[in-house]
Amino acid sequence: MAVVEGIANAISGTPGVTLLGHEMDADHNRSVITFAGEAEAVIEGAVRGVVQAAKTIQLPAHQGVHPRVGAADVVPFIPMEGSTMAHAVLAAYKAGEQIWEHAGVPVYFYGEAARRDSRKRLEKVRRQGFDGAPPDIGNIPVHPTAGASVVGARQFLLAYNFDLVTDDVAIATKIAHAIRESSGGFPYVKAIGLYLESRKRAQVSMNLTDFTKIPLEELYHRIQQMAQELGTSVADGEVIGFVPRAAYQKDPAFFARASNFNESRIIETRLKQLVR
Repeated sequence: MAVVEGIANAISGTPGVTLLGHEMDADHNRSVITFAGEAEAVIEGAVRGVVQAAKTIQLPAHQGVHPRVGAADVVPFIPMEGSTMAHAVLAAYKAGEQIWEHAGVPVYFYGEAARRDSRKRLEKVRRQGFDGAPPDIGNIPVHPTAGASVVGARQFLLAYNFDLVTDDVAIATKIAHAIRESSGGFPYVKAIGLYLESRKRAQVSMNLTDFTKIPLEELYHRIQQMAQELGTSVADGEVIGFVPRAAYQKDPAFFARASNFNESRIIETRLKQLVR
């Protein structure tokens, strides 16, 4: 916790940055820190966070069930009201240059900031050995202790997990395979099956990359149906980070299934709570 707090403090100490929140999970061994502000402030905050992460996280000793390539694994810039995707791409490029300059961590650009088609999708960048080409920024593939950072620009995604009433990770993996886009499932759904030691449960962990085009209730019912067919059921859901109001308004029942969801998880609400 002290390591994560140190990173969050490095970010929140940046003038012009509003820290919306941060959370961590012992099984994933992964933390999400969300902050907002004008572009230049957010760029500086992101770089400060990566520098602190590179100083305090030793990736070779890191263990966790979630895929990752670096201490500061993914740094996405997301345009909000008054900004555009072009602004977010430019912010990603500026941050990438500064991350290499100040932390010595190589950078791979993804999403709308990708400079090669093979790096458009995050999971393609994360594969072992990357894609065999040099990083976009830096002259080494990975930093010896901090790995690499994948920096990009994208629209809002929903990070949403469902725990199952079983410890059989094979069931979660089978469900994930059935629902994700890459296996012929729901468009804009990425999913993996994980085992959570602290909960003694299997989990279907999802990234929903375009909530406007996903039938969220249908997705839930498909997961529940498959779980029942495989001899178990869905325990509950959890939201990681924040969700835009438009996503919540699209399907409130879907978010009500997350035991940790409340109004403060809506990013516009959280900003109003903090910025007066």
